[in-house]
Amino acid sequence: MSRHFLLKLFRMASLVMVLVAIALLSAITTMHFAIHGAEVQVPALKGMTVADARSQAAGMGLNLNVDNRYYSGDVAAGHILSQSPAPGTVVRREWHVRVAESLGPQKVDVPDTIGSDQRLASLELRRVGLDVGAIARFRDAAVAEGTVVSQDPPPHAQGIEQPSVSLLIAVPDIEASDGYVMPDLTGLPVVTAQAQLASVGIKTATPLFIDVPVAHVGSGNAPPAPLVAPGSVVAQQPPAGARVDLTMQVNLTVAK
Repeated sequence: MSRHFLLKLFRMASLVMVLVAIALLSAITTMHFAIHGAEVQVPALKGMTVADARSQAAGMGLNLNVDNRYYSGDVAAGHILSQSPAPGTVVRREWHVRVAESLGPQKVDVPDTIGSDQRLASLELRRVGLDVGAIARFRDAAVAEGTVVSQDPPPHAQGIEQPSVSLLIAVPDIEASDGYVMPDLTGLPVVTAQAQLASVGIKTATPLFIDVPVAHVGSGNAPPAPLVAPGSVVAQQPPAGARVDLTMQVNLTVAK
């Protein structure tokens, strides 16, 4: 095999290698642009109307889902309160951006459904624009089956967050009991709170006692802040309105 032939073969192999390298580089570049061309940055939607936010998201190839609605004294009704993912997050096109919509300030009065039949209570809540939240049941021989014995938020509550009311419904026997709507225990003496929970079979963990600073006296026309009585509940977990059952323990934080 002559030296000239070997040199020619080497040049051909080198040319093939260069062509392969160019093809690989072109493929990688194409893939890079294809991948990154399908990515967008999530826009800032907070404060926009739902319609405008939906339009902007659609223009970027994103889907907008209104997951929750809350009352707000700061954001006008029909505008976006919060979003997920956060603005600036890089996502692929067709990604679902989830938002919470403002209902504006609370204007509806929370009805008193205690003592009503569950069906009538549900109708009354919906009549004033509220949703029925969590439904829990427990044995209460003192009232008729299906009667509302407690609700959260309580009747005529102000400053509520969501437009929903959770109901506690009486049932005739313990087998039908499937939980309890956690009441607001803050401000109650810890022994009273424990007794209320024990009456329906809910256990409490050993209370956590903490030092509570003395509240400042109000100035001018402002009323003084209420004092926290020693031995009273200042925090609870699960919070008021949460659903609990007989397998759970409630944690109470109590003022020393």
